[in-house]
Amino acid sequence: MTTAVLPIKRKIPVCRLHCRKLNLDIDLPSLSEVVSKLPQAAILGGNPSKLQADGFSCWMAKPVEIFEFHAGQKEPFEKLQSFLNKYKPVKNIPENLPKGLFAGGWVGFFSYDLGRFTEPTAFPDSRVKDDLMLPLIRLLFYDRLIALDHRNNEFWLIVLELDGDSETPQEKLTTIANLLDKARAAQMPGLLPADLENVDFSHISSNITKDYYLRAFEKIKRHIYDGDVYQINFSQRFNCEYHARPIDLFHWQNRYNPSPYSAYINAGGFQIVSASPEMFITIRDRSISTKPIKGTRKRLETASGGANRINAENFQQLLNSEKEKAELNMIIDLERNDVARICIPGTRLVSQPRTIETHPSVFHAVATVSGRLRDDVNFCGVLKAMFPGGSITGAPKIRSMQIIDETEPAARGVYTGSIGYIGLDDSVCLNIAIRTIIIKNNSAYVQTGGGIVADSDPQAEYDETLIKARALLAGTQAVNS
Repeated sequence: MTTAVLPIKRKIPVCRLHCRKLNLDIDLPSLSEVVSKLPQAAILGGNPSKLQADGFSCWMAKPVEIFEFHAGQKEPFEKLQSFLNKYKPVKNIPENLPKGLFAGGWVGFFSYDLGRFTEPTAFPDSRVKDDLMLPLIRLLFYDRLIALDHRNNEFWLIVLELDGDSETPQEKLTTIANLLDKARAAQMPGLLPADLENVDFSHISSNITKDYYLRAFEKIKRHIYDGDVYQINFSQRFNCEYHARPIDLFHWQNRYNPSPYSAYINAGGFQIVSASPEMFITIRDRSISTKPIKGTRKRLETASGGANRINAENFQQLLNSEKEKAELNMIIDLERNDVARICIPGTRLVSQPRTIETHPSVFHAVATVSGRLRDDVNFCGVLKAMFPGGSITGAPKIRSMQIIDETEPAARGVYTGSIGYIGLDDSVCLNIAIRTIIIKNNSAYVQTGGGIVADSDPQAEYDETLIKARALLAGTQAVNS
């Protein structure tokens, strides 16, 4: 007779939420400065443009646990889901907590090259050089954070009470409240503005030459004419020496180039400064939305009459461009298909048609696709269906990714991946990691690209990569000087 061996049930830590609301007048850069000095600091937002996104900024440090998945390892989603399942969802959320506020959980990033697992046929025999060697997934579990509700100008102290804690919830609340006191006394470095119209590219290198870009452009055009794809997002990566503090670059971007999905991550061996304007996915109460950007025009920041005229012309040109309309429509269709894979039939829709958004240095054309998730779909199911975002691959997605892999000389890494949070209440907010700077080994890396379609002009597309990079590169030069 055989004896059945019953599986051992692992006890999942219970998470109880405790919070405190404070009405304080705190300088946001000062708070970012204080938190940045703590181990494994992460900041989401930290500038008023968060009002254009979810309306909340968050400051965190000293995580309870870190999860990393690297190239060469196997089964990323099984490992990721196991990590996400280690903590029970928070159930005791106070009624007065603002809806949509991140109330503890995981913060980090997913590299674009995780797409080798979501779409394995896109990389059958990749020889792309991974010179930065960053993790494909890096998530940190935070049990305490400071959040700002920009709509009501209210700070919230959020802590999770976990089984086996060495601190009481009140002690945790007191610890993070002290950070606000320190922010009042913090001395901030002076930040000089930069001339975005005259960025000095003489000390900036690219991983491709202009000649290479133009030859790759023609190769991509042949793929389009042959009917392989409708659109390809092709990029180049700039780099320059960087010796300043990474947090200074975050301060600079938040002041002179604020963006609704900005982020700062200090991973020890490298740092990420993101000034992303683009949302990848937001999940609230089982409703999911994605907001692709397709179409960019230059915007001048100067207050002269000439700048106003040029800005008005560029706005109207983007608004009325048939080419740009077609580009976005292609990606809307792609995202509708991705959303349909995980949503209840009949619930997907284009909840916001094409509109033009204004940012400090550019105008963008955007739209929003939404749906309601099926009951059997978890976060990893969403990731496998939608990652990476279609706005930064092209259409159709798999063939576009294959051509990107054949054409771009280096692995993208965090660029065009996603940065953000996964909450214990199953809420999610992830950006598309464009306008994002990687700082590693005293170098700053900035990668920018654009969608190439049948009637794209090679010089205009090349110039677009420079337009998108200029605010980021200007920031590195300003804080480096």
